[in-house]
Amino acid sequence: MADLSTNFLGIKSPNPFWLASAPPTDKAYNVERAFKAGWGGVVWKTLGEEGPPVVNVNGPRYGAIHGPDRRLLGFNNIELITDRPLEVNLREMTEVKKTWPDRALIASIMVPCEEQAWKAILPLVEATGADGIELNFGCPHGMSERGMGSAVGQVPEYIEMVVRWCKQYTRMPVITKLTPNIADIRKPARAANAGGTDAVSLINTINSIVSVDLDNFAPVPSIDGRGSHGGYCGPAVKPIALNMVAEIARDGETRGLPISGIGGITTWRDAAEYIALGCGNVQVCTAAMTYGFKIVQEMISGLSDWMDSRGFKTIEDFRGLAVPNVSDWQYLNLNYITKARIDQDLCIKCGRCYIACEDTSHQAITSMVDGARHFEVIDEECVGCNLCVNVCPVDNCISMVPMTAGVDPRTKQPIKPDYANWTTHPNNPMAKVAAE
Repeated sequence: MADLSTNFLGIKSPNPFWLASAPPTDKAYNVERAFKAGWGGVVWKTLGEEGPPVVNVNGPRYGAIHGPDRRLLGFNNIELITDRPLEVNLREMTEVKKTWPDRALIASIMVPCEEQAWKAILPLVEATGADGIELNFGCPHGMSERGMGSAVGQVPEYIEMVVRWCKQYTRMPVITKLTPNIADIRKPARAANAGGTDAVSLINTINSIVSVDLDNFAPVPSIDGRGSHGGYCGPAVKPIALNMVAEIARDGETRGLPISGIGGITTWRDAAEYIALGCGNVQVCTAAMTYGFKIVQEMISGLSDWMDSRGFKTIEDFRGLAVPNVSDWQYLNLNYITKARIDQDLCIKCGRCYIACEDTSHQAITSMVDGARHFEVIDEECVGCNLCVNVCPVDNCISMVPMTAGVDPRTKQPIKPDYANWTTHPNNPMAKVAAE
């Protein structure tokens, strides 16, 4: 049986599934129940400095995007950091860590971008016995307007400065949580690395308005007729998060920097994809808020079964295996030719492939054969774009088959076995300049 235990920055946990800093980790009651359900660790809901508690709204805090079956696709929130007193959170963290010494407990922190503020809170957190801290540089709403959260995370110089303060004033491992609300995720990651961070975590939520109420003409969620931008998360953000994780994992300046993956993780497969891109663990929020804490049991059993089927004994056996296969477009093999193939035994004759290809693509699928409803690929027109595979409602009914020899029926050009990319293509003006 696969060993799912992880050692992230020296922080040990029985599995790679941590709860992200969010409402599910706001108090000891939640965290205790999460650990009993099987979660390997938690990042406690973000702590603020001592003083008057943060004031949250007293109305709707969440908005959502649903699929046709009401399955939650995207989640939006306008909630701020914890509104519970700092001393209460610190006391509960201390008690939880003593009761659950084998589980990871990380303190998320957000205080003003002033050295004294960080210097003051770090010893208090350290005294709880927490295993590490996560610097919340990602929250895009409410706190950012006060010069914290993503207001810091969008300025690499601020990130490096705060990380240096934290490394100076605490013994605990420092995880820097990055905002996705930035053009190039590598720049804040490089800044955190330069400041001495032990790891990065990403992504935090994406700035968003999920919908507008057409009765009240206000963003959702709305408070007394008005709404605000909030943080977007859930399954819909996973592709964005995976790309940003990959950018950091393969960047020359941050390659090898430990990563905690966050964003739309709902199944064991999602987690495996993050780990394959180099993550040492994953953090989950929306899935727990949608299905409850026990969803982790399916994640654990699913990941374990898959690892057994592939012969992976530990997480490290496949961590990062996908990173070398992430490439810039210009290095993709232009001599790789595929054609779509439709399995007639599986085809339900719905015609979605035909409609999509006929109306929006390359008119490469027939609709009728001898007067019967029948769909076949026209190789002379097929560019191998994969659209038909993605719109087909039947798994594995349509597949993309490589052509390794002969002539491409579309271009009438011989299929070449050698690798060629855009950097040396004769149509590339930069290739001509380089050759000269």
